[in-house]
Amino acid sequence: MFSGAQISLYPMTDDFVGVITRALAALDPHRNRLRIETDDISTLIIGTPDVVFAAMRDLFAAAASSGKHCVLHATISRGCPGEPDDPICQTPELTGPMAPLDERKARAHQAVKDAPVIGQETAAQFSLYTLGIDGHMDEIYGCIDFLKNSGVFEKSKNFCTKLRGDTGAVFSTVHEALVRFGPPAGHVTIDLTVSANSPSKR
Repeated sequence: MFSGAQISLYPMTDDFVGVITRALAALDPHRNRLRIETDDISTLIIGTPDVVFAAMRDLFAAAASSGKHCVLHATISRGCPGEPDDPICQTPELTGPMAPLDERKARAHQAVKDAPVIGQETAAQFSLYTLGIDGHMDEIYGCIDFLKNSGVFEKSKNFCTKLRGDTGAVFSTVHEALVRFGPPAGHVTIDLTVSANSPSKR
């Protein structure tokens, strides 16, 4: 298994460097379970999906706590056939046969209910791609049904779904979309944008 994300953080402030560098401390509790590589466009974080999402959540929440409008964009992937297996990504849950859809949705709902409360409202939009399987729309529709009952669903948009709620619940919802839909060992990707403290009206 190979899983991870390419992420970019954009604080909308003249002090964007300070916001980013101060927020990086939020990654410290996760660093020993991740491989992290940074260049001038994005940062690659490789690890199990639960650790990757926790790291993204904590980094974003730390930046958003500045009160400035902050946006994080991520391209997230698991099971890419073009990447070698990496021991740091081993996820027992993503092995074996695919459980019935209703069972997976129930587990996803419970995980969101158990998500930590961060205390920072976040808006997000994302698109899920279950690649290389027959009947992929069954998985997509199953995910949409989960999202509509997740407690953070705001609306459907062209090409994506919009969420709004506490940062913990929003990131947990997107994590569940990645790991619960599509074959356990299949290639699944997400395009994600999250925003906090936007001056735009809802």
